Parts: sequence; structure tokens; C-alpha cells
Amino acid sequence: MSDLSAAESAKTHVSLGITHVLSVMPGNVLLPKTGGPSLKTLQIPIRDTPFEELAAHLGRTSAFIADALCARGSVLVHCVQGMSRSASVVAAYLMATKGWSVREAVDFVRSRCSTAQPNSGFLSQLQEYYDALRQRAAR
Repeated sequence: MSDLSAAESAKTHVSLGITHVLSVMPGNVLLPKTGGPSLKTLQIPIRDTPFEELAAHLGRTSAFIADALCARGSVLVHCVQGMSRSASVVAAYLMATKGWSVREAVDFVRSRCSTAQPNSGFLSQLQEYYDALRQRAAR
């Protein structure tokens, strides 16, 4: 999980062996050429506002991360500041794959990145996502 400057850094990509980049922001992201054509990317063009629709994308972002890790890849999830959107997407992945609650997932993300701070609207949408995951599991 990072901010835009780390996502655009060739040094970061090389040192972490990045194979997949998940950008959670609108606008251009100038990814380094170190990954070449094999670098897999997904961009979700949303802003960091409480009323922005994040929940509709969480299934897709969680699947992208899961697929990357299953292929033994290294995923970089980023937004502009590396605090709210990226933290929310990583928390959603943890909820989907580990069955964790919103609090457990967000607390884990914060334990790894002390600046992680999903906005209030994203926290509400994470709860909606968690509830939907539980309903699917109960069927």
C-alpha cells in the first residue's frame, strides 16, 4: 500500500518486485517501465470523498489482488496519499479472503501503515461490503 509517488517510482517497483498495480484514483498514473508489458494494472477512478461510490468496485479489486497473489505476484495498491482509498481496498480484500470484520481489517491495515485512515463514507461502504459477503456465505 502506498501513495502516488511510490507507485510512480522505478526504485520502489524494482525493490519490491511489483508485478501488479492497483490504482485507486482518477487521472494519469505514470508507472515506471520496469515491469514492461507484463505489468498488470487496474485503475478505479474514484476520489477520496465520503460520498464517492467505492463499494461497487470492491469485488473487482479484491479479485484483482487475489489473482495476483495466487500467481505469486507482488501487488502495489495505491491512491494519491496512501491513506484512505488504498487502505479501504486492502481492508476489503482482507474481509473477503479472511472473513475479518471491518474493524479487524482496518486495524490490521493500520498496524502495517500508521497513516491509514479510510474516510467515514468508505468505512460505511466497507460495512455494506462485509454484510454482503456474510449474506453470500450464508446461502
